[in-house]
Amino acid sequence: MKKCEILCLVIPCYNEEEVLPETAKRLTEKLNGMIERKLISPESKMVFVNDGSKDQTWPIIRELHATNPLVWGINLSRNKGHQNALLAGLMTVKEYADMAISLDADLQDDIDAIDQFVEKYYEGYDVVYGVRSSRETDTFFKKFTAQGFYKLMKVLGVDIVYNHADYRLMSKRALHELENFKEVNLFLRGIVPLIGFPSSVVTYERHERFAGESKYPLKKMLNFAFDGITSFSVKPIRMVTSLGLIIFSISIIMLIVFLITHLCGNTVPGWTTIVISVWAIGGLQLLAIGIIGEYIGKIYMESKARPKYIIQDFLK
Repeated sequence: MKKCEILCLVIPCYNEEEVLPETAKRLTEKLNGMIERKLISPESKMVFVNDGSKDQTWPIIRELHATNPLVWGINLSRNKGHQNALLAGLMTVKEYADMAISLDADLQDDIDAIDQFVEKYYEGYDVVYGVRSSRETDTFFKKFTAQGFYKLMKVLGVDIVYNHADYRLMSKRALHELENFKEVNLFLRGIVPLIGFPSSVVTYERHERFAGESKYPLKKMLNFAFDGITSFSVKPIRMVTSLGLIIFSISIIMLIVFLITHLCGNTVPGWTTIVISVWAIGGLQLLAIGIIGEYIGKIYMESKARPKYIIQDFLK
């Protein structure tokens, strides 16, 4: 069994001043314990990625780096979003680590599962997904929408791990392959399974956030879900096409019915029918234009090939 390899924990941070000191303390205890048991190398680190925070997140990271040899810090030039911040951390540490685990700064994901991640890695798995064993801590609305999202992604043909967020381990070679995915519209939950290397799953219980506020309100969650769908599936466009064909077929049938009615001398003014038809067709057209526009917008963003992130400072 291959042991004592270098592990890097990658933690994206946006306005996390309330949780950082406690997070660093808990992760330090976790890493030191694993080092003492010779499960990971003493060169292992935790890497905090500041995603353009507006509070004292970066000064706290600098202070932690100065006082804790296990802490590294990456400061992005501006806020680029969770997925880009996570990618920035992963792409930076791939040159220093044999494996990397991504997790959120609030530690809602159980850090005791890290040991199991590493053990799976030593068994030969390049990717290990953290999967929630239940959603008992979620509100009914969040549970319903989250489960609906995963099921919808499956229906649309997106290869995604059910009840998995961004708590995962990736080996060095998996990280190097991840670098080859150049898309600007990032949805790592869908990209990582495309790598195709041997993978496994570790289940865990998700905890309540111990401080601070969630950085994913309903609006951001909906935008994230929509980005995931439109980045990995063209089925919404095909659904609009199918709906258009159905409505066109119905219109042909209705045309025949109206002609027969007219020839029989039973012409009816039909004001209600006309109004409903105009509104229905108009709404469908706007919906179709909106969906197609979303895909065109993504093509526009990809064609510019702007950098996904810019690292301003790297403390190591």
